Amino acid sequence: MKGMIFKRLGQLILLLIGVSFIVFMSMHLAPGDAASMVAGPTATASDIEQIRINLGLDRPIFIQYFDYLRGIATGYFGTSFQYNRPVADILLEAFPNTIQLAIASIIVAIILGVSAGIISAVKHNTWIDRLSSLVSLIGISLPNFWLGAVLILIFAVNLGWFPVGGFTHPIWTMQGLRQITLPAITLGAASAAMISRMSRASMLEVIRADYIRTARAKGLKEKSIILVHSLRNAMIPVITVIGVNFGLLLGGSIITENVFAIRGLGSVIVEAIARRDFPVVQGAVLIVASVFVVINLLIDIIYTLVDPRISYE
Repeated sequence: MKGMIFKRLGQLILLLIGVSFIVFMSMHLAPGDAASMVAGPTATASDIEQIRINLGLDRPIFIQYFDYLRGIATGYFGTSFQYNRPVADILLEAFPNTIQLAIASIIVAIILGVSAGIISAVKHNTWIDRLSSLVSLIGISLPNFWLGAVLILIFAVNLGWFPVGGFTHPIWTMQGLRQITLPAITLGAASAAMISRMSRASMLEVIRADYIRTARAKGLKEKSIILVHSLRNAMIPVITVIGVNFGLLLGGSIITENVFAIRGLGSVIVEAIARRDFPVVQGAVLIVASVFVVINLLIDIIYTLVDPRISYE
């Protein structure tokens, strides 16, 4: 296990170098001029050139990239072109909102998805199974911006149960829980649908196995067969889907954050891209990539806890 962890951490370093190179080059080679954006529409050509020199954009692109890598190695992500603040400070302000939204969304997705998948498998080929499949299809198909707007209209504007937008309190407080509920449902709906489909398929495969028929022949209660003998063996592929979806929720929360006026990592990335703020985009993408790899590592560790037969030695 330790060897696998160290191997993954080594892969993380190589992955981050590759991601940083791709993002750095794509941002610098894309049309537009960061110096002009910073200078504003009334700046003269000499003003723009002076800003370009001050930002270090006049140097060869590979020199800029290696300087950027040197800064990352020391924990310095650069300074924002637009705000003239350290990138780390900007990201630390936005990342907690995104990670809390992602956690709340994956909790919603797990509760709804796994429950619906188990019920569909147990009630296979009944109206409950068909209804669950229909709801899952709708959940995958609905766009976030539409679902979020509908939830705001019904539960915030008309009923007044939840605030319209904003996120100013931690999710473990009552106010924070009210603020995060609608965004979490909006963002977690598609993930819940995918988890439901995977849970159903995995459970169907397990409950048809010989050892489940043997358990029934021994007279074990159906509840015990489903929750103890079947569910644990069916969870491996479901855990994989949960882990992948959690990583996607971190990077795919842009629309939801904008609909609910949440200042998160997605909103920061969109704003930085529009303003050609290279350091902010690069730092944000590196954080998302790092979290994604760490999640995959945790999933591999969870595999061994769920099924002791799995070994990485």
